[in-house]
Amino acid sequence: MSRSPCMPNFDFLDGRQEFSLFAASAVEAEKVFATSPAMCVIGCRKALELAVKWVYTVDNGIQAPYKDNLSALIHEYTFKKQLPPLLFGKIKGIVAFGNMAVHTSKIVPPAFAVQSLKSLFEFIQWVDYSYGSDYQARAFDEQRIPKTHVSLDMQKIRAQESLLGEKDAEIERLRQQLAELADKYTGAKERNRQSRTITMEDLSEFSTRKIYIDAMLLGMDWELEGPDSDVSQEYEVEGMAGVPGQKGYADYVLWGRDGKPLAVVEAKKACKDPNTGRTQARLYADCLELRFGQRPVMFTTNGFDTFFWDDKGGPQRKVSRIFSKTDLERIIERRTSRLPLESITISNAITDRYYQQAAIRSVCEEVSRGVRKHLLVMATGTGKTRTAASLVDVLSRGHHITNVLFLADRTALVSQAKDDFKTYLPNMSLCNLCINKDDASARIVFSTYPTIMNAIDSAKSKDGGMLFSPAHFDLIIIDESHRSIFKKYRAIFEYFDAILLGLTATPKTEVARNTYEFFELENGVPTYAYDYDTAVHQDHVLVPYYNYEVTTKFLSEGITYEELSEEDKERYEDDFTEDGVMPDSIPSQALNDFVFNQKTVDLVLQDLMERGIKVNGGERIGKTIIFAQNKRHAEFILERFNKLYPQYHGTWASRVVCDDSYAQTVIDNFKEAEKTPYIVVSVDMMDTGIDVPACVNLVFFKKVRSKTKFWQMIGRGTRLCPGLTCTDLIEREEYTGKKRFLIFDYCGNFEYFRQVKHTMEGEVPISLSENIFRKCVRLVAAFQDASKFDGVYQPWRKELTEICRCQIADLNTDLFHVRLALKHVEKFKKPEAFICLSELDQQELTEHIAPLVHFDDPDAMALRFDNFIYGFILNVLDESPLARRDMARLVTTARLLEKKSSIPQVAEKLPLLRQISDPALWKDIDIFKLENIRRELRALICFLDEGSKRKDIITILTDPILDSTAGIPLPEEDPFESYKMKVNRYIEEHKNSLAIYNLTHNISLTRKDYEELERVFTQELGSKEDYVKTFGDTPFGLLIRKIAKLDHEAVLAAFSEFINDQSLNSRQIAFVQKVITHIEQNGYIEDISVLMKAPFDKPAKLLDFDKTRQKKLLAVIQSVRDNALVM
Repeated sequence: MSRSPCMPNFDFLDGRQEFSLFAASAVEAEKVFATSPAMCVIGCRKALELAVKWVYTVDNGIQAPYKDNLSALIHEYTFKKQLPPLLFGKIKGIVAFGNMAVHTSKIVPPAFAVQSLKSLFEFIQWVDYSYGSDYQARAFDEQRIPKTHVSLDMQKIRAQESLLGEKDAEIERLRQQLAELADKYTGAKERNRQSRTITMEDLSEFSTRKIYIDAMLLGMDWELEGPDSDVSQEYEVEGMAGVPGQKGYADYVLWGRDGKPLAVVEAKKACKDPNTGRTQARLYADCLELRFGQRPVMFTTNGFDTFFWDDKGGPQRKVSRIFSKTDLERIIERRTSRLPLESITISNAITDRYYQQAAIRSVCEEVSRGVRKHLLVMATGTGKTRTAASLVDVLSRGHHITNVLFLADRTALVSQAKDDFKTYLPNMSLCNLCINKDDASARIVFSTYPTIMNAIDSAKSKDGGMLFSPAHFDLIIIDESHRSIFKKYRAIFEYFDAILLGLTATPKTEVARNTYEFFELENGVPTYAYDYDTAVHQDHVLVPYYNYEVTTKFLSEGITYEELSEEDKERYEDDFTEDGVMPDSIPSQALNDFVFNQKTVDLVLQDLMERGIKVNGGERIGKTIIFAQNKRHAEFILERFNKLYPQYHGTWASRVVCDDSYAQTVIDNFKEAEKTPYIVVSVDMMDTGIDVPACVNLVFFKKVRSKTKFWQMIGRGTRLCPGLTCTDLIEREEYTGKKRFLIFDYCGNFEYFRQVKHTMEGEVPISLSENIFRKCVRLVAAFQDASKFDGVYQPWRKELTEICRCQIADLNTDLFHVRLALKHVEKFKKPEAFICLSELDQQELTEHIAPLVHFDDPDAMALRFDNFIYGFILNVLDESPLARRDMARLVTTARLLEKKSSIPQVAEKLPLLRQISDPALWKDIDIFKLENIRRELRALICFLDEGSKRKDIITILTDPILDSTAGIPLPEEDPFESYKMKVNRYIEEHKNSLAIYNLTHNISLTRKDYEELERVFTQELGSKEDYVKTFGDTPFGLLIRKIAKLDHEAVLAAFSEFINDQSLNSRQIAFVQKVITHIEQNGYIEDISVLMKAPFDKPAKLLDFDKTRQKKLLAVIQSVRDNALVM
């Protein structure tokens, strides 16, 4: 039956008694559109909730979630998997728009209400398609939306009650009636889906763009409609391109409280590069500036990618979103209030050391040039946090920044940094976001990475708007940035548009290349570096270490039964025999992991107590950190200490591990010289960032293979402690003031780093969900190959595609890190995106989508098995030798499960488990068999987790000492390496400047050129001392010649008299050619005696020329050199 063109879209629900639970709500939501778009979207949300509850009531295959609210209902896996992915995204939009209308005072644009009605219509169409008795394919028509106004009960609507005033009891009665018919509806569902068709309409390009950009503006608290609107759309301007009277229409103009334009937004189609509108935006800005006397900033966007340009302050850059009004007003105001940073004095009260002030000046110079990323490399204990605070002070007083975010990776470091800043900047408002979110509007916010990620989505300003908008922070300080810029947190730096300052104590040569790349710096050349050796030996602001290295047989080589004494063999047999089987040896890796040898631990503790630095007149061990391998190891060390030294009543030593209650209290007490504990046994928590000046002993009782981390751990002992009175075996006399600290290394760390000069930092681990998603994508791509395009592979490919698409559809686009990838999310929500995945598609899915997904399966062991089998299948497809390793692992898993055959679920699968153990199965590996094994066994893997952990083995065996050395430090790095690199880079980048060009083209150096080079080499790139220590007394011009070499044509011109001399014989010409080549490659000849040596000694020599020619030749050589000098 066709509908009358004047009838509303939801009129088909009239008389459909089966849908009476939600029909009236849907009809009413459409009816109120003309009166109030806000009430319309609230009504759509209510109708959706009733329709979803209807589905739960009639479908026995859908499980109720733990909560009965709408968000929980639509995200329940058994419900979600029923929906086409495109539809799931649309109903999430209904929820988002409805929540915005209910919980905020924003005026909802009509376009949002139309989209909500469309999405609700399609959902109800899907309900009818799946369960209805009289389904017809229908399409939503915007022209059918009623135009007449109706009266509304606003208060009830705001409370999210039904627009018709339905009573809960009536709803419940209807649901009970439906529940009695659930078997009928559930049975009809599959038959209906096989015989019926339904089409999900995609959003048009224009409406998509419009909705995304409007949503972006609303999310930043801009008012698009109503009397308080601060956004103009299609705003007319005059004087385009400087032509009087020529009109243009800006897509959006954002207005300030003073009625002046803050920003112009140029919108482009979603498929277009937004920067095609850059010139257009600038022309609009010209017109607005001419009319209002204030130049607006410019945004260009296609709804997914957004670019910001304040051509009064710097070049265009990509940003995450359009900025808020408060942020834009601050940017505009700063144009006139900002002061030259060179005019701002550095506070000696905060930073009085020369290198701290040099670091601040280096950053300020770069900020003044428009550089937005900076990295300071400063040895632990030299005042990184103090320097950062002083920089904040300078930038604040210069009106370059207002709000600051300080990020660290542990709550203890966050608390410590906040306390330090409070001391240095007592008049600034501070907030530790990990503890007190109520003060989040403070000038300086301190946070861990996960805390700020959550706060971006949840923190609200006093007026209820978004607090942490993209431009809220002007400066972000990243503490210990070498270990903080992990892939999972990169979204923070992509979201916020701020100057970045990285702080690290890792030696600059050890900072990872990708860290330099992140900060857009040349590898090995940070913004400023102050190294450990300079701090210790030249400036004496840090304490040197003295290291004892002890090599024991067990820790270095493991335990071998045949090498033990008879007494120890007996003990070994007792401790390591299990089920009648005794291993021949125990590898060194097992020591301190699950095998704990009492005598080895006692040896370490006794060595510490005998040779460690003492305090209190030699009566007490000084503050000591023991770095343990794991929690069980730490506990065993603590037990042995208390057994060996019962007289200290268990108070001298404490354990510090992440899940200990009051671990922070232990750390706080350890920081105070006179408080117990005096020894802390740490697992990772004391490795970095904790400042304890009184710490004088470090014990490395675990292997460290990251030089970055090793230096961080060494840094726990480097701080000065002037009032500490110490005794040690090196001086054997009491002294005041910490002269050194001791390192006891029992795990070969020093020797390892002597042998391995540059260690590679490990890859950032990726999540299990990300791994599975990546492998599913690879399989989808592999199965689109022509060789696999048949009936066997394609159903499997379709299933894998659905897994990927469901994950993408499930992403919550309200979360900022998902919004950052919105372009990719929207692209791959569409079924056609997976028809044929290109290499670029696979890369997009892997890089942008995979890190966002999460497989919501409570059985983590089953997911690990999925990941393993998918990897196995890929190795088989790739014909990788790793497939044999995977086969062995699967066989082992099957045999372990066979041992659990008393469990009924396992017993059911015994035939399959025995088949897996049969070598005949593996003669030709069948990937379909592997997929079947995955499906059949994944639910059983959890049984292997029970009792699978290795039990700890505590033994008492004599651990022989193989070697013991003292006082051999790591080799020093070249402290001037970065200066050399800066000079080389400067010469390369400025090779066309007048001075360098003249030098490389044999044109005389002028006094003015010389003075400019002197300024660059002794002020801009470093100090005069840096130059002298690096290049000695080499004149600036000659140095440039050495590095940049001489132009070939210029050298030929200098020796043209000889090249053109027809009277020279072939041997003499060869000699001249050698001179030319040498000068071209080396810039000049310093000592003419080289002309008497190889390669100038044959076939001709200088003496083969007559005296006149010799004199002329030497004069040219001298002239070339002198042209690089100022005489």
